[in-house]
Amino acid sequence: MDKRYIYADNAATTRVSDSVMSAMMPWFQDNFANPSGLYSPATASAKAIRQARADIAKCLGAEPGEVFFTSCGTEADNWAIKAAVELTGKKRIITSRLEHHAVLKTCEYLRTKGYEITYLPCPENGIIEPGDLEKAIGNDVAVVSIMLANNEIGTIQKVSEMSEICHEYGVLMHTDAVQAVGNIPVDFKALGVDMLSLSGHKIHAPKGIGALLVRKGINLPSFIHGGKQEAGKRAGTENVPYIMGLRQAIIDATSSIEKRSEYVLGLRERLIDGLLGIEMTRLNGSRENRLSGNANISFYGIEGESLALLLDMKGICVSSGSACTTGDTEPSHVLKAIGLTNEWAKGALRISLSEDNTASDVDYIVEMIAEIVGKLRESSTLWKRTINS
Repeated sequence: MDKRYIYADNAATTRVSDSVMSAMMPWFQDNFANPSGLYSPATASAKAIRQARADIAKCLGAEPGEVFFTSCGTEADNWAIKAAVELTGKKRIITSRLEHHAVLKTCEYLRTKGYEITYLPCPENGIIEPGDLEKAIGNDVAVVSIMLANNEIGTIQKVSEMSEICHEYGVLMHTDAVQAVGNIPVDFKALGVDMLSLSGHKIHAPKGIGALLVRKGINLPSFIHGGKQEAGKRAGTENVPYIMGLRQAIIDATSSIEKRSEYVLGLRERLIDGLLGIEMTRLNGSRENRLSGNANISFYGIEGESLALLLDMKGICVSSGSACTTGDTEPSHVLKAIGLTNEWAKGALRISLSEDNTASDVDYIVEMIAEIVGKLRESSTLWKRTINS
């Protein structure tokens, strides 16, 4: 009998969908011309990029001229923050310790260059209060960067309220929406942000394509110098197949959010209820105000990495934290930021479901986790000390 295979790490990456693959294939071999050429095959490629830009803008409540293609969400985050400080000449950045490392490491780098970084308080539920931003902000701030939905605990932030506060002070607002786009409704104009990062591989497009949305009227400095691609802001020959894949992925994802979310939410609630039935477990982050497919659970007395590795042997793919921190032995910075002790943070597991999962998958995951947690606790000194105290 073949080993069962369940993929439940969709926050790390997703399978390229059939529709996305079909949209990409013609641009690899048949329509391969460089979009910067003057001959008809080249102008066909350029036209396809323009159409993709317009379609993506329409799906996300933006204008075509506000969409700039990048290689990934990390590049988009770097561009937004570094360009903001260069554009404004101001020396302070406001963010939180819940952010993706693409934001945190960029801020740490800028701190070495003389910039001041202000971190907003992080409540236990993982939802930052706009009032705390209002207390911290001032005219000396170049940019505020707060992610729309967290990549580890799935909590959704009050970004539109924060944007209003930023604009009262003439401060730029950036949001990392990599986990949000395609999973919750995202309207660039309604959010009120000045810049928004997204990535294709979280919504069934390939790895290696993303975008930065920049509000009209903001003249961000160029991120890559060279040719005139992306309105002269990001030089380099455009990746036409991947751009077409991103277009299709965003169209597919944004047109089915409500239906998918309802289905996946049912799976997630079944999963959380099952796992919280295990002794000494806790859900990390708000249960209500989180992405429909995200469940981040801590199991006291064990190591999350050991649990993830043993689940892999059972055919279950999950994560002990962000995919970008694999190999890091330190507890999750997100879980530490919301106040978890090392013992609870080290026992965390992130399970991120999609429409490809089933109730049977969830039941099997719960069964295997309960079994493995029990075995790991048998050899855990921390667990024995806790139950005997």
